[in-house]
Amino acid sequence: MIPDDASQLIDIDSPVDAPVEGTAEERSAEPAASAREEDLEAALAERTADLQRLHAEYVNYKKRVDRDRDVARLKGVESVVNDLLPVVDAIEAARQHDQVDGGFKLVVEALQKVFGKHGLVVYGEVGEEFDPHLHEALMQVPLEGDHTTTVISAVMQKGIQMGDRIVRPARVGVADPN
Repeated sequence: MIPDDASQLIDIDSPVDAPVEGTAEERSAEPAASAREEDLEAALAERTADLQRLHAEYVNYKKRVDRDRDVARLKGVESVVNDLLPVVDAIEAARQHDQVDGGFKLVVEALQKVFGKHGLVVYGEVGEEFDPHLHEALMQVPLEGDHTTTVISAVMQKGIQMGDRIVRPARVGVADPN
């Protein structure tokens, strides 16, 4: 900043030991104030870093708790589904013998809605391609027809899948092209 009064301008040609304005106390107070400011800024930076670290820990904790809650919920649903597997097998047996009618048909439809709500899928049909990740082969028969891949020739027990997770693999007989 250039002062309004030109007499306050520093003369470059003047000697180095020119008098400095202000008292000695004022000159020594400036470095002390500057040091205090630096200390305060360092303390502020430290507290800010602590606060950021604490916030990150809280966010990670919340994610972990949410994930654990979802896992516990899925395990609970899976436990109930495992308990209901004999019911699913009885319904499949009744379907194979065309005995799903009347009031029993309403119960089956209500159960299917509940299964659909929780993402449960019953799978395993004759003619599907065999997948060892989804199916459990219990027997093998020679392939009849013009298939080039291993296919399911008989279904002993349907498989149950919940989302991406296999609750029970389908137990099947396979027809091998070899």
